[in-house]
Amino acid sequence: MMELLTSEQMRAVEQAAIQSGQVTGLDLMERAGLGVVAAVLEEWPDLGQGEHRAVVLCGPGNNGGDGFVVARLLQERGWGVRVYLYGDPDKLPPDAKANCARWSGDVRSLDPHAAPDLWDCDVLVDALFGTGLRRGLQPLGDVFRNMGDRVDGRAAEAGHRPCRPAIVAIDIPSGLCADSGRSFPHADDHLLFSARAHLTVSFHTAKPGHYLGEGPSTCGKLVVKDIGLGTPTGKDWRARRPETAALCGPVHPASLRKDVDEHKFGHGHALILSGPPGKGGAARLAARGALRVGAGLVTVGCPMRAVSEHAVHLNAIMVQGLDGTHGLAELLEDRRYTALCLGPGLGLGPSTGELVKTALGSGRGTVLDADALSRFQRTPQALFDLLHENCVLTPHGGEFARLFPDLSERLTATPETGPAYSKLDATRAAAARAGCVVVFKGAATVIAAPDGRCSLNAAVYDSAAPWLATAGSGDVLAGIICGLLARGMPAMQAAETGAWLHVEAARAFGPGLIAEDLPETLPQVFREMGL
Repeated sequence: MMELLTSEQMRAVEQAAIQSGQVTGLDLMERAGLGVVAAVLEEWPDLGQGEHRAVVLCGPGNNGGDGFVVARLLQERGWGVRVYLYGDPDKLPPDAKANCARWSGDVRSLDPHAAPDLWDCDVLVDALFGTGLRRGLQPLGDVFRNMGDRVDGRAAEAGHRPCRPAIVAIDIPSGLCADSGRSFPHADDHLLFSARAHLTVSFHTAKPGHYLGEGPSTCGKLVVKDIGLGTPTGKDWRARRPETAALCGPVHPASLRKDVDEHKFGHGHALILSGPPGKGGAARLAARGALRVGAGLVTVGCPMRAVSEHAVHLNAIMVQGLDGTHGLAELLEDRRYTALCLGPGLGLGPSTGELVKTALGSGRGTVLDADALSRFQRTPQALFDLLHENCVLTPHGGEFARLFPDLSERLTATPETGPAYSKLDATRAAAARAGCVVVFKGAATVIAAPDGRCSLNAAVYDSAAPWLATAGSGDVLAGIICGLLARGMPAMQAAETGAWLHVEAARAFGPGLIAEDLPETLPQVFREMGL
């Protein structure tokens, strides 16, 4: 896993390096500029030969200083370069001012009237605000809108430039909050918009805003360049710092490998509860996910009248008829059941709430999804009072809003200043309130533990899997996490591992995916992992 640093955390890393004498601010700016130029030439090799033109838009902070370095380096390569500055050159920070002085060409004023002159170039570099923006800026609205118009619908094939100009953002497209991926309103008309890019070049490590909110649709292709600050801390689930978020990466095969000396009960027994007849498909999907991820045994527990329906669909998965809480309590007297999943297709009647109480009272690892969450929308605290640290909640946006309406309201409110409230913030707060792991699903799925540990599993950029937006895929995820809990994984690790496997299975199958395909593709994912 790789840590994602907020803009404040990134500044702290840079300042610590500068104060230690390891590097100077000018060194970092030079390395950033070199990284941008290298990324441009790697993405579009044809720009490495011949005569080309660039426009560099510099802002009033250190992001603008990076822009002056890029302008100088491109000019040294024989490019024709025009530089526009938003702000007063005399008020630039010291390092940015030094690089402005090193620039040998003219510095033009960037204002709304300059917008028509910006597009006659091969590459336009957005070095206006980067991670430093904390509010909207109406005067540059037309510039931002034009950037959006020139990027929308013009995604280029790898190695081929889009229609001129190719737009390159330094750190993050201007107008976008680096901590949340959200745009700020622009003073007069309160429209939300930010610049857009074909290529975004960040440094040291990615920022949360690259993956959250509008980040993936705004950044184009994301490249992270090393600027000599050391290797970003990669920590596993046991040791990560609570104050940072981690980007989920490939799962280590050892965490999923089965001991050859263990029998089936040694790999856990997952119990998936199902609803009434005609509503059992979701539970069967969850059960299949639990079995495929390696639980030694999986049982679907259902009302007596639904046993025959499940029996005609299931073979390796067992079916156990039970009616109500007494039946569940009796079943759980068998301590070989090691984890439970409740919610998929369970229904919203009073019995669902009682089943949840009985399941949680057993102290087993428990995944609550769908109806098991929505049943408590009127009294969320009643659910929170029952939860324990080995529980995992897996809400989508609507279910999250029902359980945590105040957090959802903050998340959807228009941000006036930055850093804007983010999905990371909301999920962390939800996990602390619930006292268990929360998996806030979406293209960027955020996973948080009560102690503040937080990770992001983002199905975006090269890991995009839009075909996961299909009925039943969330039920499979709940089952996968339950299967991992049954095998003995701690709740946070099970949630992170399950979310990653879920996306990898979707990517391995590809377009045309339906939920039934996800469990059946897991063996392919395991083989590719070397299991």
